[in-house]
Amino acid sequence: MNFSASSSRLWLLAIRPKTLPAAVAPVLVGGAVALDQGAFQLWTLFVCLLFALIMQIGANLANDYFDWKRGIDSGERLGPKRFCQSGLIAPQRMRRAMLLCFSVAALLLPMLIVQGGWPVIAMGLVAITAALAYSGGPYPLASHALGELAAFVFFGLMAVGGSALIISGHYSGLAFIAAIPPGLLIAAIMLVNNVRDRETDAAIGKRTLAVVLGRRKSIALYRALLLCAFVTPLAMSIERGPFLCLPLLCLPSAWRLWRDIETWRGARLNELLAATALLTLAHSLFLAVGIILSRMTGPGQLASY
Repeated sequence: MNFSASSSRLWLLAIRPKTLPAAVAPVLVGGAVALDQGAFQLWTLFVCLLFALIMQIGANLANDYFDWKRGIDSGERLGPKRFCQSGLIAPQRMRRAMLLCFSVAALLLPMLIVQGGWPVIAMGLVAITAALAYSGGPYPLASHALGELAAFVFFGLMAVGGSALIISGHYSGLAFIAAIPPGLLIAAIMLVNNVRDRETDAAIGKRTLAVVLGRRKSIALYRALLLCAFVTPLAMSIERGPFLCLPLLCLPSAWRLWRDIETWRGARLNELLAATALLTLAHSLFLAVGIILSRMTGPGQLASY
């Protein structure tokens, strides 16, 4: 595909760069867990990050394409511009770009197999299938109130645990517990997206979790996700020491989000979505640093699980 200066900007917007911290955050935590296990290779972490970023971009393009194909995008939508629906990018080009992303991600798998073994193939194929199934396929997860759960499983448990497994060669209890905060926060990103689009989604029959729960309960769930994301490292600090409390440095930002979700509506929720993504990245960075520092000062019992 030949890109002019203007089309390059269109594609940059189409990949939704504000969502990309959600791809980076869990891999950083997984890398810290691998280092805690005493087995760490920087090149493997880099490939994991690249795989995660390409998968996130592919998922964003797939969402744009499949929502257009199913006719559930409209001009009344308050979120980022949809490029197939608006005619700015031809659906055929969007489809090719989406498939290119997933093909490149698949080509990275052999590099990861060298370190993580054959289970990497299964994890990679499951990740690609899930990215396509979020908006496409016979049972789109996003349209059946499963988007937030999928985000928690694939961006939390699988992304952190998979990265730790690939880099260190084995899966630990620490990987499971450390996956909870980024998974919850990425689910919160998804929930903000669905709260913003709740009315337009309901009008076209798209049953997101926000449509099922309603605005009030969705706000309560968003706050619960934030709360649990901070309670988890606090619980971890009981076994591993005070460095696991470093994510609490993000509490002022979390408090602003806790407050603003109540009053912000419409297109302004795009700002809240971006801020939640940045909170996810910052929280995960502090969690990763806390895990590393806790190992340097004496690992707790979780490290031996």
